[in-house]
Amino acid sequence: MTNTEKIKVLLRHRSMEMGGVEKVLLSMLNNLDKDKFDLHLALNLFQGELRNEIPENIPVKILAGGKEDFPKNKLLNKAAFIARGFKLLLFRKFPWLADRFILHNDADVEIATGYTMFSDVLNSSNKNSKKIGWFHSDVSILRGKPYLPPIIENLKKFDYIIFGGQQVKDALYADYNEADFPPGKVVLNPINTDEIIKKSEAFPVSYDKKTFVSVGRLHARKGFHKLLEAHAALLNEGFSHQIVVIGDGEERERLGERIRELGVTESFILKGTHVNPYPFIKNADYYILPSESEGWPLIIADALILQRPIISTNVGSIFQMLEHGKNGYFVRPDTEEMKEAMKTFLTDQELIEKLRSNLLYSKDQFDNRKIYREVEEIITNLVK
Repeated sequence: MTNTEKIKVLLRHRSMEMGGVEKVLLSMLNNLDKDKFDLHLALNLFQGELRNEIPENIPVKILAGGKEDFPKNKLLNKAAFIARGFKLLLFRKFPWLADRFILHNDADVEIATGYTMFSDVLNSSNKNSKKIGWFHSDVSILRGKPYLPPIIENLKKFDYIIFGGQQVKDALYADYNEADFPPGKVVLNPINTDEIIKKSEAFPVSYDKKTFVSVGRLHARKGFHKLLEAHAALLNEGFSHQIVVIGDGEERERLGERIRELGVTESFILKGTHVNPYPFIKNADYYILPSESEGWPLIIADALILQRPIISTNVGSIFQMLEHGKNGYFVRPDTEEMKEAMKTFLTDQELIEKLRSNLLYSKDQFDNRKIYREVEEIITNLVK
């Protein structure tokens, strides 16, 4: 590449299900300097609620189709899943097939957007590209997991690591302080404050009682089972309220069964996935995040921008956004602590007014221009 040519960047991602990493990816595709970079996106699966949010000016290469496009017939649907799995297995075993016939991979820089894509980028047949691993996970939570050692070994092979939060970087070096990792930098997730405020007014939402809202995938690590138990216990103590959860996932059926067992079907409401969750947040009284682990969750920034008093577990890099008693309220990922914190929010009006007052200027802490500039500098310096 010459000094006058754009830098060719290939971002590789699994799919476009609703999530914080997907929002970061979309933000980068929309805002990195198109005069400097020729951006391309490669998806292993063309599926998920956000697949139609990809900017029209970004070329998209697709390795396999999404489940949304599969036949409705059960037998044909199953056959499509099996065929797709075989196709992806073939591409993983022989990466040059995907590079040559689908990706046409001549990128200067390849970016793995998360650890599920590390192997795909590192095994790319394009040996001339610089390779960046974007890491969002707190390894202290992954200790003992069989997939952690391969992640660590892959991290060592990149030319550069972007960390999604300070805790993500600190936890990695705390556990592997003698490992030979490449250079890296913490880059916070970008937040489009004006877009969030605009989307929060897209449709009306009203609640008939004090309401806590939570947004996230229904996964065991997200802590919704503990939040459910805290909610039921608080109701038994006579504190009227409801909890609305926006999101979907593998825990939905188990959560639904427990909701019915506890007799709280009218007050612990699973709304499913919504591409635009912001009206639900804006019109709620409070936001609550019960996760056992996080990196740098965008949803906390969203709740700050929409000026909702927040209860959150003190995990990952949330401490970079919240200060206990000032613009948020920290708890451990513990059922009893969640219950007591919700009780405090429902009864301590002085605290709530203090939090709301401090939230008035929350959006000022998010400087997107600095974040995009940091990513652009990382890419440019690697190529140089």
